Amino acid sequence: MVNRVYYGQYSLRHWLDLILKENIVLPDYQRYFVWNENKVKTLIDTFKKKQFVPPITIGAFKNDQKNENLILDGQQRLTSILLAYLGLYPDKQHFNNTVERLANENDDEAEEDEQLDEILAWDFSTLTKKGNTKIEIISKIIAGNYKAVDFEISEDFLKKTFLGFSYLVPHTEDQPEQQKYYSSVFRNINIQGESLLPQESRASLYFLNKNLVPFFDPGFMKDFVIKNFNTLTKADFVRFLALLSQYAKDGNSGRVARGYKPKMEKYHEELIYSMVGENPSPLFKEIAAIFPNSDYAPRFERLRLAIESLVIPKQFNSIIEMDYVSIRIDLPYSF
Repeated sequence: MVNRVYYGQYSLRHWLDLILKENIVLPDYQRYFVWNENKVKTLIDTFKKKQFVPPITIGAFKNDQKNENLILDGQQRLTSILLAYLGLYPDKQHFNNTVERLANENDDEAEEDEQLDEILAWDFSTLTKKGNTKIEIISKIIAGNYKAVDFEISEDFLKKTFLGFSYLVPHTEDQPEQQKYYSSVFRNINIQGESLLPQESRASLYFLNKNLVPFFDPGFMKDFVIKNFNTLTKADFVRFLALLSQYAKDGNSGRVARGYKPKMEKYHEELIYSMVGENPSPLFKEIAAIFPNSDYAPRFERLRLAIESLVIPKQFNSIIEMDYVSIRIDLPYSF
């Protein structure tokens, strides 16, 4: 049997129905929505001018007894269409100002309860969880969390404007084999106009063993960021794991990442493949030797508590500053 691919097109109205009814979903390893407001307007203008828009790539996925349709490529385009339909755009400035104000208040008993959506780590599922119609979603929007934008589209435009797709059907229903196939597809897709950060592209590999996703990307790390100028980059926990795992293997800090400095992403990928059992590496200590039965949760919890007790800042000016702080909390004890 071979993997199959089907082709077609849907109206924008039909794409919206698929999104709102959750008939197409984002896999967990997809990046967040990153297009700015001007790119959304440009996309809508491209449709209006009847110019070419790259098709969406959807993959059929058999999850136990449930069939899912995964969005492999086109999240930015589909999210933009949804935002244009709703007449909304995430208000990052309001979110940043609110978070900064609440942080400055430094009051755990504050009565502020704005229930803001996490705009800095946002995708369209944040909206579809509020409801499956425009009225339901709009009624649950917190004032100021989104700004109203008139993208000047009509129902007639949505019905008469079409966007193509390719639909991938793997030859197997075996979940690990399907995931391996889609990880490969995802990593070989060139997301339109926005290059993936290494850790964003790499995230698809975590799902080669879904039980290890919290190991590679633990929840307690999600708020740690590096700010360069106006850009916020999420801390790369796999980077720490790779360095520490190699050090745990041979105890020689001078050999850590030796020869990989110009190609560190290959180094990180080698760790992931080794940990998930795809391709054991002689560089790194086996996960079973560090965490018997892969039970990493207790030591990760100790690490989380250590970070909280030391009141470690969540934002750093550089990766060097973050490395210096990691020494303070003695990360190697986890290994």
